[in-house]
Amino acid sequence: MSQSPACPRIGVYVCHCGMNIAKQVAVEAVTEFAARLPGVAVARHYKFMCSDPGQELIQQDIKESGLERVVVASCSPLLHEATFRKACAAGGLNPFCFQMANIREQVAWVTADKGRATSKAKALIAAAVERVSRAQPLERKRLAVGDKVVIVGGGIAGIHAALTIADAGKKVYLVEREPTIGGHMAKFDKTFPTLDCAACILTPKMSSVKNHPNIELMSYSEVEKVEGFAGNFKITIQKKPRYVHEELCVGCGECVDACVFPKAKFPSEFDEGLALRKPVYMPFPQATPAVVVIDPNTCLQLTKGKCKQKCVEACQRGAIDLKQEPEQVEVEAAAVIVATGFKTFDPRGLPQYGYGRYGNVYTSLEVERMVNASGPTGGEVVLKDGAKPRSVAIIHCVGSRDKKTHPWCSRVCCMYSLKLAHLVKERSGADVFSFYIDMRTPGKGYEEFYDRLLEEGVHFIRGRVSHITDWAMTKAEEGKLVVSAEDSLIGVTRRIPVDMVILSVGLEPQPDAQEVRKKFNISCSQEGWFLERHPKLAPVATFTDGVWIAGACQGPKDIPDTVAQAGAAASEALALIDKGYVEIEPNTAEVDPEACSGCKTCLGMCPYHAIRRDEEKGVAVVNEALCKGCGTCVAACPSGAISQHMFTDDEIYQELEGILSYV
Repeated sequence: MSQSPACPRIGVYVCHCGMNIAKQVAVEAVTEFAARLPGVAVARHYKFMCSDPGQELIQQDIKESGLERVVVASCSPLLHEATFRKACAAGGLNPFCFQMANIREQVAWVTADKGRATSKAKALIAAAVERVSRAQPLERKRLAVGDKVVIVGGGIAGIHAALTIADAGKKVYLVEREPTIGGHMAKFDKTFPTLDCAACILTPKMSSVKNHPNIELMSYSEVEKVEGFAGNFKITIQKKPRYVHEELCVGCGECVDACVFPKAKFPSEFDEGLALRKPVYMPFPQATPAVVVIDPNTCLQLTKGKCKQKCVEACQRGAIDLKQEPEQVEVEAAAVIVATGFKTFDPRGLPQYGYGRYGNVYTSLEVERMVNASGPTGGEVVLKDGAKPRSVAIIHCVGSRDKKTHPWCSRVCCMYSLKLAHLVKERSGADVFSFYIDMRTPGKGYEEFYDRLLEEGVHFIRGRVSHITDWAMTKAEEGKLVVSAEDSLIGVTRRIPVDMVILSVGLEPQPDAQEVRKKFNISCSQEGWFLERHPKLAPVATFTDGVWIAGACQGPKDIPDTVAQAGAAASEALALIDKGYVEIEPNTAEVDPEACSGCKTCLGMCPYHAIRRDEEKGVAVVNEALCKGCGTCVAACPSGAISQHMFTDDEIYQELEGILSYV
């Protein structure tokens, strides 16, 4: 096939993707079509182009046939663009002289008619060939990175990630919004399925965080602002006033005893409101750091300016400072791990369950505190009047698997319901009725734990609970809470009188997830969970380089999965730091200073804050390290002064010409 000297030699490779593409697209016909396109020197098809043999085919043709451009028609560029770029580079071709045509997601998977699918595949390949013929060789730029990491969230995910990175010799800033680290796990008594003591697992790790020379613990603090880019972030952290100097407080509790309130009268957040605390308090005995905090909403001095300040007098070390102000600290970091966790569903939104109306209807997290040996009842399961319950109902999927609340499965509810059933039965001897939709026990040892509960005599009723009431229809129901539920296994509706009801509430994103997302320029799913770059190939990476996510902020998960994901995020951060540099993709915007009018339109449009105005020259300047090639500024520039590498007008017009000439 004769070619013009100005026309590059192009290789086209069509992937079968097993049967994903081949069952809907006539691959051989598409390959024959591609071979006739202008500039195409080689056209081949192969079962799996992403496999080693497929990549070797590309490399061999580049060397033997002198290919100057490559097109691969296969799946999404998000999945394998990097794979084929590396294959081109290994063959000696500039990796940016490559173009991908997505004929799987955009053709085979969405086009029912095989003839139309084949035609559509041909059109996309024609477009890719025309576009790649105008592609220019580009080079990535390298920037040096720092060696510090900021971890946001001090639950088990943040703790594990911090220790992993710190043990590797890197500096870690662990930022936690609460007065203590530990997260939800610190509230648990046991962990399923082994019933290990949660505190025995967690508190040594909390102490290790506090004492580790490479970890700077910043509790009662929040990230205010994030600037910079992967390898070179500048993060502003606001430390909220504890009204206590951490470096002076030893956690002796003298100030708590001296508080003018004779007894505790404010609900304890850590004990889910089941116990009371004073305005001066320690969150829990094993809190880390072991420093008291003064609540500005309940302290008489801070709210009304009327207090004898006995707490100040009682502190012999002079640690209390009621005039303390918020403090802003700026730190530099190469990487960020977001591990902000979850919140539990508030069942007040489901009035049929009676939470907040009936005193003996509890959430699962409240019962977690109740059964904890250091909890408000010393580990005893009791009713509001102090008596032990003789019958208890546990209702699964409250706020989960329900289109009226949250459609997703919260993953942990079945297992922690089984755990609570065991603990309640063990501590009180009560009959336990467990109302479930489906029993989901997919983890290691989980099914065996379910079998154990069957042997212990827990009553399992498959069906949704319609409502809970204290209205008695029989003498046996008098003074009881009556649970009405469908029993789908026997096909009847049952009324079961119990003394206590436990609502197994689901997991949901933190209420400020959108605010956090904006600070770190990451994405959220439709439900509000932080979104990973790819669910299979990049489950802890985000679309912002240098920012990773770990734990239940990404989606509901149990402790083992949380710890595993935290370790993965830590290893990714360490890999970035140990590499010593970051590579900047060349698909960045560029400003022509001769054409720029200095109107500042692009400054406000850039979502990555990658553009600044050179006041001396009066023109816009792009910071390539921050630019992600979104093209917003290119489209917005009224004078057409901004162009984008890899998406030049010439390339786009040629791509359109290719697809329209075939159609």
